[in-house]
Amino acid sequence: MEAIRQLCGFAAGLERLLVAKSAAELEATWDQQNLGQLGWEALSLARRANTETLEPALAVVDRRLLAALERCRAFLDPHIVTFRVPELERWQHAAAAALVGARWGVAGLRTVIADTQAPLGRRYFAFLALAERHPKEAWPLFAKYLQTPGAHHAFVAAAVEAARYYPGQAPNVIALFQRIRGDEMLRRFLAPKILESLYVLGDRAALPLFEELLVAGHTDADAGRCEVTRALVAVRKLTGRVAASSKFADPEEPTVIRALDEAQRIFEEEKDRLEPVVVI
Repeated sequence: MEAIRQLCGFAAGLERLLVAKSAAELEATWDQQNLGQLGWEALSLARRANTETLEPALAVVDRRLLAALERCRAFLDPHIVTFRVPELERWQHAAAAALVGARWGVAGLRTVIADTQAPLGRRYFAFLALAERHPKEAWPLFAKYLQTPGAHHAFVAAAVEAARYYPGQAPNVIALFQRIRGDEMLRRFLAPKILESLYVLGDRAALPLFEELLVAGHTDADAGRCEVTRALVAVRKLTGRVAASSKFADPEEPTVIRALDEAQRIFEEEKDRLEPVVVI
C-alpha cells in the first residue's frame, strides 16, 4: 500500500535526524532525505478516508516527530529553530490529526475541531482531514466558515476546497468571493481555491462570475493562480465556446487553444487534491 510505504519512509528519515551529532549534520540529513516533500506527501495520503490500516505506521511517525522536535530544539541553532522546528510542529499536528482519523473516524476529527483548547494546528489538520472525507452531514460546519466574516483564513480555505464535493453549494462559494474580492491579500490567497471549487462543481450559477473575470480578473503566469485562465477554461467547459478575454487578443489562435487545453489538463489532475496551508 502506497500510504504505508511512504509513512514508513518518512519514519525512517525522521529516525536519521535523531542520531545527528550537530546542527550541520541534521541539516545535511534533512536535505539528503528530502524530508520536506516526503513528509507532506506521506501525511497527505494519511489524512484521507479509510485509513484504519495506517494506525500503526501513523503512531510510529507521531512518536518520531515528537522525538525529532526535542532533538532539534536542543541544538539552539537559529536556522533549525526558525525553519525546521516549525515544519516539524506542523507535521506533528498533521500526524496527530491523521491518527485520530484512523482510530476514531469522522467523530474523532469533529471532536478535535470542536476543542478550542487544542493547538490551532491540530484543529486545522483535523478540519482538513474532514474536508478530505467530506461526509454529507459535515456541510453545515463548512458552510459556517464560508459565511462567517473574519473566520480564520486556513479554515476558510479548507472549507472552500471541501465545497467542491457538495453539489448545489456554488452560491455559497460565489458569495464568499464577492465578499472578499476587494481585499487584495485575501483574494490572492482564497480566489484560486474558490475558482477551483466552482470549476469542479460545474454549476452554471457561476457562469456570470466567470464571464466577468474574463475581463476583470487578475492574471498570473501560473495557470492555477490566474483568474482569467481559470475563467476561460470554466466558460469553455460550461458553454463549449472559447470566449474573448483581457489575456488573449484572439481566442481562436491555435496557441490559445493549446494553452487552455494544457490548463484544463492540470485542473482535472488537481481537482481532488486538497493542499494544506501554513498555519502560524
